[in-house]
Amino acid sequence: MTVKTAVIIGASGGIGAAIADRLTSDNSFDQVLRLSRNSSPAIDLLDETSIANAASSLAQSALAPSLIIVATGILHKNGKGPEKSLRELDPDWMIENYRLNAVGPALVAKHFLPLMPKFERTCFAVLSARVGSISDNRLGGWHSYRTSKAALNMLIRNLAIEWQRRNPESIIIGLHPGTVETTLSAPFKGNPKHERFTPEKAASLMLAAIQKLQPQDSGELIGYDGGVIAP
Repeated sequence: MTVKTAVIIGASGGIGAAIADRLTSDNSFDQVLRLSRNSSPAIDLLDETSIANAASSLAQSALAPSLIIVATGILHKNGKGPEKSLRELDPDWMIENYRLNAVGPALVAKHFLPLMPKFERTCFAVLSARVGSISDNRLGGWHSYRTSKAALNMLIRNLAIEWQRRNPESIIIGLHPGTVETTLSAPFKGNPKHERFTPEKAASLMLAAIQKLQPQDSGELIGYDGGVIAP
């Protein structure tokens, strides 16, 4: 009997935990695996060995996840955050944004995508952001975060093209969760016109959007409302 499995990476964060809780409570999956830096096995997006070990542990369990959600990312840390102007650009901070927002998910894909079923509908989703859309950029600023998410969106498109050759039913997408009340967004009030969601509400909206996706949507950046955000 096939065990329907979902894997949430970054499950100790606000959005990741809410997604895992929602999947567990609605019984849509037989098994919901929660991976984070504090799980066993632990997974750290800055450490490829930990990612490979977590994937190996999953492979040994003979569980083939049909849903993987990477709910990780960085926006601010230790007083560093989005730049308001070019003079604030710091190369080390920019590289850290790329490592966590783009390189980390790429390494997760490298080790976890091969574990997904080859002949059925699968979904590999990564939390991205509307501010990573080049065509939607009207305000500028936030150089490190914007460009790292733009890089992530290109990675998602690349993965989608490659993986549909292996499994035509695969769906690989970026997810824009909106403004969510978590520690990631805590220092930023944002535009008061933008609706703010609890993690639980954001999880519910994004999972509903995932359910409606078709293979032809693979490679897109999808908003919490299910709409496609232009690259």
